[in-house]
Amino acid sequence: MLVIAGIVAGAIWGGYLARRRKGNRLDILQYAASSAIAFGLLTYFISVVLLRIFF
Repeated sequence: MLVIAGIVAGAIWGGYLARRRKGNRLDILQYAASSAIAFGLLTYFISVVLLRIFF
């Protein structure tokens, strides 16, 4: 669940950054996809660490 939230937040953040930098539609899509992957991986590793600590 945490990973899905990270993917969605990453896609929103990447799209926002690309729009702010005046990117076209493909730039926005690329930023959103790459940020979604990065945030998803980050939240995945954080959730693994938290599970190892608490359980």
